[in-house]
Amino acid sequence: MSIAATKTNKMPDKIKVNGVILVDKPQGMTSQQVVSKVKYLFKSPNHDSKKAGHTGTLDPMATGLLPICLGEATKFSHYQLDADKSYQATILLGSQTDTGDADGQIVAQEDIPPLDAARLEEVAQQFLGAQQQIPPMYSALKKDGKKLYEYARAGIEIDRPPRDIVIKAIDLTELDAKQLQLTVTCSKGTYVRVLAEDIAKVLGTLGHLTALRRVQVGDFHIDVAIALADLETLALDGRQAHLLPVDACINLEAELALTAEQCARVQMGQRLNVIEQLTDDLRSYISATVEQQHSHDENSVTQKNGDDSKGDYRQGDSEALLPYEIPVDIRLVDEQGQFIGLGAISLNGRLQPKKLIQL
Repeated sequence: MSIAATKTNKMPDKIKVNGVILVDKPQGMTSQQVVSKVKYLFKSPNHDSKKAGHTGTLDPMATGLLPICLGEATKFSHYQLDADKSYQATILLGSQTDTGDADGQIVAQEDIPPLDAARLEEVAQQFLGAQQQIPPMYSALKKDGKKLYEYARAGIEIDRPPRDIVIKAIDLTELDAKQLQLTVTCSKGTYVRVLAEDIAKVLGTLGHLTALRRVQVGDFHIDVAIALADLETLALDGRQAHLLPVDACINLEAELALTAEQCARVQMGQRLNVIEQLTDDLRSYISATVEQQHSHDENSVTQKNGDDSKGDYRQGDSEALLPYEIPVDIRLVDEQGQFIGLGAISLNGRLQPKKLIQL
């Protein structure tokens, strides 16, 4: 067979797997191991599932909701990385481990004082709201390109600056004389292991996690997740039936429908003037979002100045723009209502394409 004939008979391109699947992560696996398994389960001679990632790490000991994005959905995973998360955890009082959970070695022990529901409610309320938390040494955060847990395993302690977190809801109940159940909804970046240790200290003892289960990420709930073992038993078409749409992670409600010509132009990266397509509802949405961004920027400046961090704060791009020029994110759809990506739109009608999908 000639080279020309070989090129002519080239195998057709594989179908790219796109979408979001909600997995109930089993205990003992890392989040990346679950991603690798999902990629394998969606692969076939005709399907390409190489591009995939999760939306927030769960420790190997932890179980529960792990949204995994495949293909074009990975472009929008940050919406769930930034989302609030809810957990159910078990705290064993009286002992502390080097990792903050049952996977570590016990390094200290203390007696447990008598507890009652009133005391647990009082302590829980102390942790409600905005606060700072020092990340644990046994974490995947990096220092000079090396993960903190690698330093910890080598017996090296690294200074970790506290991070801003928010505890949105929290409840403590007594399971028995030594165990508490912690139910918490928190902002991104919160370490439940550290929260459990801090709660134990306020109660006058030590503690560590013996169980951790994530039950919610943003609007995704564990009730609609599928166990990894169950996913494995399905045929490929059954697995594909569990895929959510490419835009499932996006929590934006506002959208703009574009003509076929406009779709072609934004796919080429061109900006559009869509002033005549701005409805009253869309204008109200843009105005409200701009105002919200402005309030957030003012709070950031106040916090920076309050921390005496002169010179550290850099004004955002929006500071140099007039209100009607400030862009906000919006969903873009075609004339059939099919999602094509995200754009940034301002009240002056300027639309800038941001992240567009290629299906």
